[in-house]
Parts: sequence; C-alpha cells; structure tokens
Amino acid sequence: MIRRAGAVRRLLAGAAAGTVLVLSAAAGAHAADGDIVNVDRTAEGLDVSVNVPADVEVDLDGVSATVEGVGYPSEAFRLSDGDSRVTRTTILAIDTSDSMQGDRFEAAISAARTFVEIVPPDVQVGIVGFSGAVDTALEPTTDREAAFSVLDGLELSRGTQLYDAVLASVALAGEEGQGSVLLLSDGADTGTTSLPTVLAGLADSDVVVNVVALEQGPKAVDILRQIAGERGQAISADSEDLAETFSAEADVLARQIGVSIEVPTEVAAGQVSLQVTLPSTGGDVVASSTLLPSSAGTAEAADPMLSVPVETPRTSSVTLPDWAVYAGIGVFGLGLAVALAMMVPAKPAPMSTEERVSTYTTGLAGTRPGAATATKASPEATLTQASDAVGSLLKRNRGLEEKIAQRLAAAGSELKASEWLLVHAAAFVIITLVGLLIGRGNLVVGIIFMVIGALVPWTYLGFRASQRRKKFDSLLPETLQLMSGSLSAGLSLMQSVDTIVREGGEPVKTEFKRVLVETRLGVSLEDALSGVADRFDSRDFRWVVMAIKIQRQVGGNLAELLNTVAETMREREYIRRQVGALSAEGKLSAGVLGALPPLFLLYLVVAQGDYVAPLFNDIRGIIMISAAALWLGVGVFWMSKLVKVEV
Repeated sequence: MIRRAGAVRRLLAGAAAGTVLVLSAAAGAHAADGDIVNVDRTAEGLDVSVNVPADVEVDLDGVSATVEGVGYPSEAFRLSDGDSRVTRTTILAIDTSDSMQGDRFEAAISAARTFVEIVPPDVQVGIVGFSGAVDTALEPTTDREAAFSVLDGLELSRGTQLYDAVLASVALAGEEGQGSVLLLSDGADTGTTSLPTVLAGLADSDVVVNVVALEQGPKAVDILRQIAGERGQAISADSEDLAETFSAEADVLARQIGVSIEVPTEVAAGQVSLQVTLPSTGGDVVASSTLLPSSAGTAEAADPMLSVPVETPRTSSVTLPDWAVYAGIGVFGLGLAVALAMMVPAKPAPMSTEERVSTYTTGLAGTRPGAATATKASPEATLTQASDAVGSLLKRNRGLEEKIAQRLAAAGSELKASEWLLVHAAAFVIITLVGLLIGRGNLVVGIIFMVIGALVPWTYLGFRASQRRKKFDSLLPETLQLMSGSLSAGLSLMQSVDTIVREGGEPVKTEFKRVLVETRLGVSLEDALSGVADRFDSRDFRWVVMAIKIQRQVGGNLAELLNTVAETMREREYIRRQVGALSAEGKLSAGVLGALPPLFLLYLVVAQGDYVAPLFNDIRGIIMISAAALWLGVGVFWMSKLVKVEV
C-alpha cells in the first residue's frame, strides 16, 4: 500500500510538471488577446483598429494579418501618433440631473477633465449633458481648452433623459471612422423614450457605448449593461474612483494600434474572417473577427466567436410608445366607469291610472307582471343581481354585515350593506387606476393608491357619521327645549315627538320620524329612543332616554326635567367648544407634522423617482424608511393623545 501511494504521488507530480510546461509554452506563444474595435474599407484594402491589453509592448515591425486564412501585406502604426488614416471620435455624455448635486457632480467634472487631459490629441471629443433635456454642449473637436470650458459651465437641473442622451450621443459620434460614447449616469430614465427604441437604434450603429454607473443598484446596472451591449461595457463606480475609471478609458484609446492590410477589393467586399497578429515581448497579441459584406453598410466587426456568420432575416416589429400604456389604463378605467353607470337603474316614470289598472287586471288574469317589463328593467335587474350576489356572501359573515349596516345607519346612508360593498369595490378600482396613471406604472405609487382606495370609503363613512353626530349633539338642547315647551302646553310625549318631526332640524327630524314609525309598529317609546342613542353613540341623548324612563316609572314633572338637562348640555357644549378652540393649534400641528412626511415622499416618488429609489431598492434604505415610519407612527399617536381632551 505504501509503494502504491508513492507511485500515485509520483504520477501526479509528473502530470503537474507536464501541465506547467504546456502552460509555459502556451504563454510564450500567445501572451494575450486583442480586440478589433473598428474596420474601414479603403481603396487600398482594410484599416483595422485594435485594442491592445495593458502592460504589453507591441513590435510594430513584425505585424501580420490574414484574410480568409490567406496572408496579406500589412503595416502597423500607433493611432495616438496622429495618423490620418483612422478618425477617432469620443462623446462624453454626462448626467446633469439634480441627483448629481454635491460630491457626485464635482467628481464627475474632475473625472471628465482627467479624461480630456489624458486622451490622445488626435481623438475628437464631444460633450453632451442630459437632465430634463438633452444638450449638445460641444461638437466633436480636438480643442481641449474648449472642452474644459464647457465642462466647467455644465449646470444641474431636474429630470434624467438617459435614453434620449444615448441616441443623441451616438448620432453625434457619426458613422465615419471609429466612434465611441463614454456615458456617466446615476439614475433611471425619466423621459418618454422606451428602452427597446434605444436598443434598436444602437443595433443599427457601429458606435461603441461604454457606460459608467455611478453608485447605482443592480436593477439600474442591468439596464445600462443592455445599453452597452456585447461591444461595450458597463462599469460600476463610486465617486472616489470615478477619475480612475475615466483615466482607464482614456488609456485604452492611447494604447490602440492601427493596422493597414493590402487586400484586393473583390476579397475585402465580401464576408471575410479577419485575424491580426501583433508580436510583443510577452508573446503574440492575436485579434480576430468576422467582417460582414459591404452591402450591409459601413464595415463592422462581428462577434469573433462566430466562425460562419448566419444572416438573420429582418422582421418587422411595432414598439408601442409609453403613452399607449397609460392610454390603455385610462380607457379601461373609463369603460369600467361607464359600465358602473349603466348598472345604476334610472328612476321609473310615474304610472298613469290606466296603466295601473291594466297592470292590476293583467296580474289578476294570471299573466306574470314581470314578463312585460323584463326588458325595461334590465339595468335594475343587473344591479339587483349583483347586489344579491354580494348579499349572499355577507350572509355567511353576519358580523361584517351588521358592522357595515351600523356604519351606514350612523352616516345616514340609505344603502344596504351589499350595495355599499359594490360602491366600495368600484371606488377601489378607480382610485387604483388613477394611481397607475399618475405614477406612470410605478409599483410603489400603485400600492399607495391601492391602500388609499381601500381606506377612503370607510374614512368617508366615518367622517359622515362624525359630522352627523356633531350636528345631532348641537341641536339636542334646542330639541329638548321644544319638547319641554310642548309638554308644558299640555301635549303628550308622543305628540311632542311629532312636533319635533314637524318643526325640528336635520338629522333630529329624520331620527324622531323613525321613532314614530317604530312605535306605530309596536316598539316601545323607550326602546325606539334608545335606538337613536345607539346609532349616534350619543351619551347626552342616553341621559335623556334614562330621564324619560325614570319619569315614566316614578312620575314627576318631565318638562322641568328636560329643561334642566338641556341647560346642562348647553354648558357642556360651551366648555367643549372652548376646549376645541384652545386645542385647535395643537391639532393642526399634529395633522401637518403627521401628513407632511408621507405626502412629500409620495411627491418625490412621482416627480423624482430616481432620487428616492435607494430607499426601496437598497436594504439600508428599506431599514431607514421602516424606522422612520415607526417613529412617525409613535409621534402621531403621542400628539393625538396630547391634543385630545375629554369633556
């Protein structure tokens, strides 16, 4: 066993040594791969631009090139020496939105100045600034002082039209020679141009787009990576290393090598595979690619991994603009509103005497009355069916139905619980659609409006009930005074209630009318009055009901008792209003301090979504906004307790 283990170890050692020798030989034969970034067809053949890896010294005299596997005479030269055979243009597209304010913008300008200082003098530099609008600040030029002056004059403003800036920069780079775009962005696009439109425009261009994502999340970097495509690159950077990133991009241009290949015109015009070999001290630098036929437009380098390019047929596609999505949501909401309006039954016209007699006699003859009016009552029948369907669901949950019925009664609504749920569902859908339209499809805004749509109907019911309760309590002393006067005039208690129905104000008049109806149906007067106190949740009226019960049991002067109770209520109402006036400032402050943060956050989400995006995309932002919501809730609760005074 020991001998076998030793043999295995010797075998592994030999294999490792062989592997090292093979790798060493390969390293000596091939140092690194280059990258063909541009190919121009000329009368003499092909002019090729090659990116050379860093720390590689190329021997320009030993260059060789093959086209379709056949060697042709070639000449190498450094593009940075100002050779006129290849025109190079680079566009600096810099984000000038408000989110760049502070250290970000200072770092961006400093990095751009570093790029302009280091980039070779033959490279024409153009500058594009983008925020709420795209501004071509500088046409491509070799005047470096003009570039410095433009960079120093850039100003920040609202908005981020990233996609429009990409298309404008590519167009500014032009189709002649070697064009590239170096784009710096720190936020998502807020314009109307869609991402598919940008990608389609880049697919038809030979310009290489390199994107620097300044302190952005994974989602934004993924979009920028799509813009860069396979030929460009998306680089994530912080403010501190921004200058180093721009300097590295300038160094790439400084290391580029140009190669002129003398190829016959009939060979260069077709689809050919191209390979350039540049000898260096560390081994050969090899760059290869496939060149598309000249009929396709300006020559461009295809994917070097494709040995035999496949011609893909063009398919026509239609890209919908962003407004079409919002228009679709609006049309859907309008259709839903029209459908709900059609479900509301129209008030039927009063029947004449002849029609009533005809209907009555038809019913006696055995004909179904509903058969003749089925068509006319179709909207009402539809609404009734929907209400019955919701009512059948409520029957399974009696507690919910009773709770809704109590709130509707307190608010003075004549709707049934099932009808109220239909109205609630319609309001929820409409408010959600409005939120999607306002937020332009933003998920956070949509969720906020969904919550608003779920809470607003109940809040409205509570507000109506509160207002009705306050009106009832304010009219109660006058009502008791009127009742006392009626009793002093010799009327009975039921007659005094009828007097209030005829001469009282709302909502007292309606509630006392209900008391009369209930007593005529057999409900005792005390129970009917107790129902009024329960619907309004009025402690003052419960005292009145208690006083009436005691008087009816033990006797006494009810008119004098009601006068006393009314006077007490007036004094309590005076104190209540005085306390309300003294605490009004505190209530207003509590409302403003409680509502201002969420409303301002909603405004920022709609108006400047990229500015607050880290609060929802980054775990640190989520923790911060959660803690802020918690402390805001505690503060609102504490302030509400401080300003609430019971009288």
